[in-house]
Amino acid sequence: MKRKVWRIAGINFDHFHMGDLLRYAASQPRVELVGISDEQPARMEEAARKLGIDRDRVFADYRECLEKARPDVVILCPAASKHGDWVKKIAPSGAHILVEKPFAASLKEADAMVKAMPRGSELMINWPLQWSACHRKAHGLVAAGHIGDVLNVWHFGGNRGPLWHGADKDEKTAAQVESAKPGSWFYKQAHGGGSLLDYLGYGTTLGTWYQGGRRPIDVTAVVDHPTGLEVDEHSIVVARYAHGLSKFETRWGTFTDPWTIQPQPRCGFVIAGTEGTISSYDYDRFVTVQTRRKPKPHILAAPEPSAPNRNPIEYFLHCLEKGKAPEGPVSLPISRIGQEIVDAAVKSARTGKTVALHP
Repeated sequence: MKRKVWRIAGINFDHFHMGDLLRYAASQPRVELVGISDEQPARMEEAARKLGIDRDRVFADYRECLEKARPDVVILCPAASKHGDWVKKIAPSGAHILVEKPFAASLKEADAMVKAMPRGSELMINWPLQWSACHRKAHGLVAAGHIGDVLNVWHFGGNRGPLWHGADKDEKTAAQVESAKPGSWFYKQAHGGGSLLDYLGYGTTLGTWYQGGRRPIDVTAVVDHPTGLEVDEHSIVVARYAHGLSKFETRWGTFTDPWTIQPQPRCGFVIAGTEGTISSYDYDRFVTVQTRRKPKPHILAAPEPSAPNRNPIEYFLHCLEKGKAPEGPVSLPISRIGQEIVDAAVKSARTGKTVALHP
């Protein structure tokens, strides 16, 4: 039987990760890139050139893209505050939707996104760190009981800033970064900008994965207030669980980017359990482990993920073909808990008070 060729379109280029996701799609053997769309055509030029996308598949109007391209799957990369709006725009087409992180700007918006999806259409939230070899290895060890019951998760996440990188992580100059700030949604409060909303979901969502889906009791957060900016560039969040405390820190302005040279502190996770600890730092090919049997820290190799877990497009198509819902951080239940924690952190930072999660 001839296997299905998946028709994929990329709509809204607010987030530079669109270039990465389209490249993953183009690398799949049974995928056809049938269209890309953005209200600002200039933002599509780089992706169209690098991926060789024909001009008749480049659209300034998403409705025309949907009508002419007829995608099976739509990749969405809008500003954080626009995720709900764009899912509602695309959902009636019946296409399956992959939304680049974060889930949404609020829990209310996240729930509205789920509700907007028609029966038979799947929604997946992509957290790029789920595909990292070291973080998958760490989760495998946790799931196997290697360090007992998880008590604490620490996460430090960030980079030099969201405007330093174009498609495929192409680096910008300092002058380009500064000139882009006034017009960028990343630096606009009303559009869901700031390091907390950009990066906290990584820690809270993968942290929930490591915690086995457990929710905290309450959340306390503080953010910085950079001169001349309306959004934060640094946040520290403490989540209190019945079994212990976990800490999630976000930072725009690390000394280096973790995918080139790990800054100090290193970006990644440290997980402590009743029987040991695991450190898993972004993009490493290993994790470092302590256990009661072997308390001296030792390295365990983290092999590259194999199919279908090498990238979000491959995994999403695998789930669609198997008729099963995505699992792990990209799943709706885990992402929703991550969003709950983010919502509580936003409220805590605004009010200066600890915020309880509803039972």
